[in-house]
This record gives sequence, C-alpha cells and structure tokens, in this order.
Amino acid sequence: MAHFVRTPLTPAPRLARRTSGTSVADRMVPEETPIALSYAGTTHAVMMATPADFEDFALGFSLTEGIVSSPDEIEAVEVTDQGPGIDIQIRLKDQANTRFEARRRRLAGPVGCGLCGIESIEEAMRSVEAVGESRVTLSPAEIAQAVRLLAKQQPLHAQTGAVHAAGFYLPGKGIVAAREDVGRHNALDKLAGALARAGIAGASGAVVVTSRVSVEIVQKTAAIGASLIVAVSAPTALAIRTAEAAGMTLVALVRGDEFDVFTHKDRVSDGAERHVA
Repeated sequence: MAHFVRTPLTPAPRLARRTSGTSVADRMVPEETPIALSYAGTTHAVMMATPADFEDFALGFSLTEGIVSSPDEIEAVEVTDQGPGIDIQIRLKDQANTRFEARRRRLAGPVGCGLCGIESIEEAMRSVEAVGESRVTLSPAEIAQAVRLLAKQQPLHAQTGAVHAAGFYLPGKGIVAAREDVGRHNALDKLAGALARAGIAGASGAVVVTSRVSVEIVQKTAAIGASLIVAVSAPTALAIRTAEAAGMTLVALVRGDEFDVFTHKDRVSDGAERHVA
C-alpha cells in the first residue's frame, strides 16, 4: 500500500460574530475528498470522505457492503493520489473476486472502465460556475431569524428528531419554501424542485440548511442560483473553497445571534432588520 499524507484538517479564516463582539480568526475545518473504491480495476463507488485511514476505509466498505466476508479475502490494497481525489484499488482473492464479478453483472451499471475511478473523481469535483450578481444582503438579525423560522417549518423533525431541512429565505418575507428528508442532499433537491415549480428565482434569497455544509450542498445551491448559504452546522474546507471560487457567501454555525462568515462577507450587512411575522 502506498503511503502518503493528506491533512484531514485545514485552518479557514472567518468573521466570527459573537454577543461580545466581532472578530477575525481561523477555525479548523475538515477536508473532504472524492475517494474512488475500485475492484479489479473497475470503480464500484466514489465517496466524498475525510482523506485519512484509507486502508481501514477499503476494508470496512468491503465488509459492510458484503463484498468480502473477512479481511483474508482481500489480496492487496493500493492507494494512489490522483490530485483532485484518491483512487483505492482493491484486489480480491479468487473466490471473493468470482462472487464480486457475479454481483457486478447483476447491478444496473454502476461500474465501467478501469479509468472510471479517475473520471468519477473529476465528476465529483466538477467546477461550480460563478453565481450571478445578486443584490441580496442579510443582516445579522435576519440570519438568526432565517434559522429560527426554518425550525418552525419542520413537522417531520418535530415528530422524529431524525430529518434534515432545507428552506429558502426571502428578505422581508421569511421562509417561503421548506422541505424535509432523512438525507440532507435530498432535502435540498426537494427545495430546488419546489422553487422551480413556484417560479421563485434562486438569486432572490438565501438557502438555509440544518446540516453541515459539504461541497455537494454548495454545488446544489449554486445550481439553484442562490448566492447565500446559511447553515446550522459547520462547513468543510472544500465547501469553503468552492463557495469562495463561485462568489457565494457561506454563513455557518448559526447559534442564536452568533455565527461565522467564511466567504464573501460583503453580503452580511449591519443594516436595519426587516420584520417578518
């Protein structure tokens, strides 16, 4: 197995707004990297993951997915750094490989050529086009308000405590659409559909999510056309870099009136609060 080091943590500068005042300081955020898991030279899956413990990941994925029944069925694990991502090539021993080949033939096309690991990594790391110019800004009071209002539109979460929500905040109007799902990406996809069906332009407001901000959340928000993301939890380093490059404002770790602004801070103003019922 090849040995190389990718740091799982990165310091990210941000504007920290606290009840005691505002300051600029770094915060440690986790890295996320597309990792291709390939068997017999063919990619089986590409996961966005923390770039560490590659051999454990290869073995654990193989076991939990039922590809192998014990570590002894893996002949070798080779890890290569492809630049934008990691390719893990897993060689199975004869019997396990025979079972996997039979399983692969039953699957509806999640695999392809030997280079698909690299191609799939590039797809996972697809660039995000810069969002259009947006005049939307949010005051600190509106950021806190957006999260509070979204919490009132989560009936499934109120009953289960087990689902994520994505909402769309319009300054002066509040949360005009919200969707829930057990998957944070699914909730955002549902919100995108609701906005499209209602004819609400993404550039007119901000996407608010109850989850952490991964790169997929940034990609999907950019596809909606929104230039602001407001999140209850923390972002990853890749999400920060992607939002910065796309000209998007990323606000995260909203806790009451406190929050951190990681990118394009000019859209967070100290202007007068717009009152929303």
